[in-house]
Amino acid sequence: MTTNDIVLFVYDNLMKGEDQHEWLASARPLGEATTPPQYALVDLGSTGALVPGGLVAVSGELYALQPAALAALDVHRGHPVLHRRAAIRLADGREVQTYLLSVEQAAGCRRVREGDWRKRRGAPGATRTRDAGALVSWAKRRFDPSR
Repeated sequence: MTTNDIVLFVYDNLMKGEDQHEWLASARPLGEATTPPQYALVDLGSTGALVPGGLVAVSGELYALQPAALAALDVHRGHPVLHRRAAIRLADGREVQTYLLSVEQAAGCRRVREGDWRKRRGAPGATRTRDAGALVSWAKRRFDPSR
């Protein structure tokens, strides 16, 4: 890591294997990381957002970026209007930069309860964590032509 590098915590579609990871093409991966259970992760549709004041430990990845690459990412993420880049402390005590969304902006957004973007509802490869319930099971049996 050079002295100019900035360490960024990403938790959504910027992570490896996700659809906007190419924005970190010039960044150096530093491994996985987790926040303390003081945040909420919300699904904005095409991207996610980290919201302070929740009760979830959010999983993500760390990247070292040059200031110019971070400036381009700031524009892409809508800093400071939509997402606000700020310093946070990770569960292991390291201080890093990340993108936050205000509590007011996140009102009405669906929460990712597990704190893991890859496990959100509808994500490729996501598994069900609970039974669908009696009504859903009945409806599937009732309208399934193969039964």
